Amino acid sequence: MAAKKAFITGITGQDGSYLAELLLEKGYEVHGLVRRSSSFNTWRIDHVRDHLILHYGDLVDQNSLIRTLEGVSPDEVYNLAAQSHVKVSFEMPEYTGNVTALGVLRLLDALRELGFSARVYQAGSSEMYGLVQETPQTERTPFHPRSPYGVSKVFGHWTAINYREGYGMHVSNGILFNHESPRRGENFVTRKITMGLAAIKKGKTRELRLGNLEARRDWGFAKDYAEAMWLMLQRDKPDDYVVATGENHSVREFLEEAFSYAGLDWREYVKVDPKYFRPAEVDLLLGDPAKAQKVLGWKTRVGFRELVRLMVDADMEGQGR
Repeated sequence: MAAKKAFITGITGQDGSYLAELLLEKGYEVHGLVRRSSSFNTWRIDHVRDHLILHYGDLVDQNSLIRTLEGVSPDEVYNLAAQSHVKVSFEMPEYTGNVTALGVLRLLDALRELGFSARVYQAGSSEMYGLVQETPQTERTPFHPRSPYGVSKVFGHWTAINYREGYGMHVSNGILFNHESPRRGENFVTRKITMGLAAIKKGKTRELRLGNLEARRDWGFAKDYAEAMWLMLQRDKPDDYVVATGENHSVREFLEEAFSYAGLDWREYVKVDPKYFRPAEVDLLLGDPAKAQKVLGWKTRVGFRELVRLMVDADMEGQGR
C-alpha cells in the first residue's frame, strides 16, 4: 500500500517542523511549501530535510499552489503558513491580510478547482478572540480580533467553514492557543525571554527589554499541538477544535519561572519598554480544550514549568537559532 501523502505550507516554521517529524514517524511521504528567499531559513527542518520533498511556492501566488498541488496530489493538507507575528501585523497589515487571510482562500480554491478530496487542516489562532467575550474561550465563543493578524485568521476560519459547507470539503479548523518551544521565532515574547536570559547568564548583555508583563496567555508545547492537527484529519467528519492547556499565566510568571530556574532575579535585568506595547492589547486568553480531549482523545504532555525549563535549557546550550 502506498504511503499517505501530506502537504504542509509553513513547513519551515515551528509548527511545520514538529508536524513534519510526526508525519515522517507515521510513515507519510511529506511535502512542504517553501518561499524563495535569498537566505534559506530551514534550520528547524535541517535534521529531517533528506526525508522531505520541498517545493517552491507562496500563498500569494495561486498558480504556484495549483501547480504544486497537482504534482503532489496529497491526501492531507496542513495550512500553517502565515505572517504570524501580531505586532508586525500592525506594521504590515496589507501583507498580513494577503498571506494569512487570502492565502487560505487561494489554497482551498486551488483544491476545489483540481477536484481533490484531500482532508485540510486550517491553522486558527486564539488571537481571533482578542477582546474576549467569555472566559474560558470555546469553539462557540464569538470572535473579537484586536489586530490585523487576528482579523486575517478570522477570515481564514470562516473561509474554511464556507468551503466545508458550500462544497462538502473535509476542512477542519484548529483554534490553537499560544504554543512555544525551543524552535519558537526569536521575536515572540517567550523566546525573547529565554534567549535574553541565556545572553545575561553568558555575560553578553545586562538587560532585557519587554512590553506588557501583565498579559496572560494559555501556553502549551508546540509538539503536543502538532499531534492535535493530525488527529483532526483522522476523523471522518471535519470540525472545529480549540487546542489549549486550560490554564494561563502572565508574562511576569514566565519571567519568574525562567529566571529563578537560572538562579537570577528577573527584576534586576528586565526593563519595560513602551515601544513593545501593541496598539490594541489582548489581555487575557484561556482556552477550553474539552472538545479536543473528548472527541480527538488529545491531551497535553508538557506543562508550563516543564515548557519554560525546556526552552531555557535549549537556549543556554545554544540549540535554538
